[in-house]
Amino acid sequence: MAKKRGTKKILLLVALLLIGYVALWFLTPSVEQYYQNGEALVYGRLELPFLEEDQQLIEHTGFALVYDEEHEQARWVAYQLTRDHVYGNFSRKDNFREDPTIKTGSATLADYRASGYDRGHLAPAGDLSYSEESLSDSFYMSNMSPQEPSFNRGIWSTLESYVRSYAATEGLIYVVTGPVLSDGPYKTIGKNKVSVPDYYYKVILDYTEPEKKMIGFVLPNEGSKESLEIFATTVRDVEKLTGIDFF
Repeated sequence: MAKKRGTKKILLLVALLLIGYVALWFLTPSVEQYYQNGEALVYGRLELPFLEEDQQLIEHTGFALVYDEEHEQARWVAYQLTRDHVYGNFSRKDNFREDPTIKTGSATLADYRASGYDRGHLAPAGDLSYSEESLSDSFYMSNMSPQEPSFNRGIWSTLESYVRSYAATEGLIYVVTGPVLSDGPYKTIGKNKVSVPDYYYKVILDYTEPEKKMIGFVLPNEGSKESLEIFATTVRDVEKLTGIDFF
């Protein structure tokens, strides 16, 4: 009799575990479920800014973005960055290519050719080198923006290194990056008229207890010898500048 009772308890435990897994599968919010009645669920994708009604969320391995057709580049890219991601060791292959998920067509390699501007990553390859897929996806042209070479290879690269160091220290952060596209008109390059931004922003959320904190950066698209602290600001100020509701 005791053996039968023990068997029944095991079967009941297995049944409860199966019910739990099924419930978790169906209750975990999708991207569409993340936004309900215009408000983000608090347990959802913290890295995603608020999606406006006419915006399409494009998801690639390791990051998501909203594409701005008028300017032929992302309005923003967002991703989570962990300590493990920082220590990824896959080598970049520079396989720049058009993004087939952009229904209207993304910018092309030809747009940047002989323009004098770098194809500047928004979600950095260095943040996505933890898998072949994520690293490869970072080279979609939807993740590129025209950057002055001295900016892209200088202080912007320094800021990207700072973000990786921050993630390595804290364990997990949320990052949103993009061009400032609210202060035009802009110079354009290529047949698709890719806008050349005057400024770029990066905002970071550290949601780890006990001290949750955020910081923003706004940098001009030009080389600089200044310290990064000069360009630090509040996330609220970046929201006012860009019109984007972060985190």
